[in-house]
Formats: sequence, structure tokens, C-alpha cells
Amino acid sequence: MAKRAELATVQVPEFELPREQPVVPPAEFELRIAAARERARERGLDMLLVYGDREHCANIAYLTDHDPRFEEALLVIPMDGEPALLLGNEGLGYAELVPIDVELKLFQGFSLPGQKRESTPQLEPVLAACGIGKGQRIGVAGWRYATAAETDNVAHWLEVPAFLVETLAEITGDRALVVNANDILMNPVDGLRTENSAAQLAVFEFAAAHCAAVVHRAILGARPGMTELEAVGAAGLNGMPLSAHLMFSTGERAHLGLSSPRGREMERGDPIFCGLGYRGGLTARGGWLAEDASELPGNVSDYLERLALPYFAMVAAWYEAVGTGVEGGVLQELVDGMLAAADMAAALNPGHLIHIEEWLHSPVNPGSEAQLRSGMLIQCDIIPVVAPEYHTVNAEDTIALADEQLRGEIRVEYPAMWARIEARREFMREALGIELRPEVLPFSGPPAVVRPFTLAPNRVLRVG
Repeated sequence: MAKRAELATVQVPEFELPREQPVVPPAEFELRIAAARERARERGLDMLLVYGDREHCANIAYLTDHDPRFEEALLVIPMDGEPALLLGNEGLGYAELVPIDVELKLFQGFSLPGQKRESTPQLEPVLAACGIGKGQRIGVAGWRYATAAETDNVAHWLEVPAFLVETLAEITGDRALVVNANDILMNPVDGLRTENSAAQLAVFEFAAAHCAAVVHRAILGARPGMTELEAVGAAGLNGMPLSAHLMFSTGERAHLGLSSPRGREMERGDPIFCGLGYRGGLTARGGWLAEDASELPGNVSDYLERLALPYFAMVAAWYEAVGTGVEGGVLQELVDGMLAAADMAAALNPGHLIHIEEWLHSPVNPGSEAQLRSGMLIQCDIIPVVAPEYHTVNAEDTIALADEQLRGEIRVEYPAMWARIEARREFMREALGIELRPEVLPFSGPPAVVRPFTLAPNRVLRVG
């Protein structure tokens, strides 16, 4: 039987924020490159090239811990021998932070316009020096790969710069030898990046916890008469790299979601939305800058009954259904059924994989038989669609799935992290009425807390 949601008075504790920031050990990056090389060898590739730029750095950062800042970068992984990392003028110095042995090569074509290019202006000789030659089969990973619905030639759909593809075609002698290999890293069924170690999860939990704290501080600190910029300025961003820019908006822009804060002065009764992604976690919340429903516009006075309460019932059902071995299609069917019963639609997949980037892939699709696995980092991401005047309600947070062995590793190697996870689980069970499976580890705090009226911070949604 589906649970019913209610608005209740709940004392939301101050959840501890991690202070000691974990890192992934160098040996793990070596193992990742070895695994990528083995997958490429099984695919019949002679070289695996991984491209990255400022917006699409996740694959190359996963393998080397290098994230391009102003420029582009290219990791060349041969089937034997040391990998090479091609970098521009500024990236070359920054790459001294790479924790593993890779050959650093300057390719000034990756540098910004107007910078020096006298040393290595041509890409072909740099790639040739990496061992790429005629007749070789080259796999290229950028940041996504196409499906049959997008193109009849999936293998040759490449989302990297044309000059790279053209140069590879010239060197190998055949464009058909240059193929998309992104699924090695990103396939939602068995992609290398879809399963995280205890060390990687510790890095992500640190980020997710701090990210959630910023969003809740921004929402709770917002007051009528303040500007949006003032509310965000007081939220305490700590400078960690973002996977999604800070989104904050009130009034008529709030239902659009993706907007950045402006100098707009907020008013009582405004809709309000805030979202933020650090690498490894995203939190978003939406509600009203009000104390109760009496302060809402008259045409949405039934906001709780029409939107917020049935939405939170879906969120609770999602949390109780998610777990290892669950097929993505089962989660999709669960949420679709509840949305239809509440006369709503969904904007996106009700759940997706999150990683260094905000959206890695999603096994949650209609009819999907892809099973959720231990080590996955998952975003609860149910975005309901109703009439625009209702604005939205939002409970986006990040969880990890960990089987008994992985949970044991976390308990032993990261005891403070484990204590935070257990505190979040207990709060969800005791205060919100959400019973999680043992393998579900909430990374955001306070987890699943939705305040439909942000000026009443202890009035939150829960299941009865």
C-alpha cells in the first residue's frame, strides 16, 4: 500500500559536515587505466584516446585526476607502454599534480587563441610520436555516445573536435578505423565509471555533504527584502569544483530551474528554487518563501494537496524501492504509476547515475532491464510537471549503493563517513518515515528534507 505524505513539525538536526577531505590513492588510477586498456584490447583497439575539456572533464579526470581548466586535453592509452597526456601551454604546468606516471606532451593547438604555438602547432606529429600509425584502430572517448535513435552509424558518432577526428583519419588512412569507445567508461550496465570504490565514494560523500549544506543554507537564509545575490552570498560556498553551477531564482523565473541568482529583491509569497552540484553530489530544493499556504497566491492555495504531498509520497516510495539488483525499469514504472495517479508528468528520468559530472548516464528508463549495482552513485531526481503557476517541489539528493563487502570497507577505512551515513539513515527512518534497504547510503544532509514553506524551517514533509 502506498504511503501518504503529511506536513509535520520535525526538529531537523545540524548534520555533521566532514572536515578531513579524502583522496583517491595513486594506485587506483593505475588500476583504472589498466582496466580501460583491457576493455579496449577486448574491443580490438590499438589505441584508446580520451578527450577532455573544461565542460567535459569527467572521463579524463577519472583516469588521471587531471581536469582541464582553460584548455583541452587528450589522454593516449596504448595497449602496451606508458600513456601520454597531451596538453596546452597552461595545462602542462597544472599537470604536475597528476598522481601517476604519464608522459606529458605539449600540443599548443589546445592553447587559448593568441597564445604561443611555435613549438608544436601541428597535431599529427604529436600523435605520431605517441605511436599512432597507419591501419590502427583507434577508440575515442569524449563525453557521451549516440544511440540507434540518433544515428544509423553509432560506432562513428564522435563528440570530440573535428580537427582531432580528421587528423586521426589522416594518420590511420581510414576514417572508419576511428570509433566511439565512450561506453567503455560510461555504459550504465558495465561502464568502468559506474562502479565506485570505497575511496572514490569517500571523496564523493565529502562533496555531496558540503553541497547539500550550501543549498539548505541558501534556502533557509533567504528572507523577504534580500536580493537573490545576497542570499547566495551568505550560503558559504567553499570553492570546490562544480559539476553544476549554482542555481537560485525566485518569482517568475523560479519554475525554470536553471537560472543563476540576480539582483532581484525577494518578496514574501515568492516561489523559490536552489540547486548546486559539487563533483560527486547534487542537491536541489524548491518551495515558497512563505510560512504557510495562506501566503501563497490564491490560484495555488491547494499547493500542498495538488503537488507537494503526492510528490513526497513518490520520493519516499523511490527511496524504499531503490537497491542493488533492482532493474531501472522497475523504478521507472513505480514513479510513472504514482505520477499518473496524481495527474502529473515527469520532466526527466526519475533517477540517474552521478559522478564527477552531474549526469553520467541513467539505467532508469521505461522497460530497462539494467540492474542497479553496488558501488553506483545515484541521484534521486523526480521532477514533477504540473501547471506552471504551482512552481515546483524538489527533493534532489545523492545516494550510493554498497553491498555488505563495500559497506565493511567503508566502516573500517572511513569510520567518520560511516557514522554520518548511519545518522542520516536513522533520521530518514525515525523523523521522515522512510525505511531504506541496508545497501542504500544517503550522502546528502539533511537527507530528503523538504520544506514547502521555507520561512517555517521545522515544518517538513514526511510519510505517515
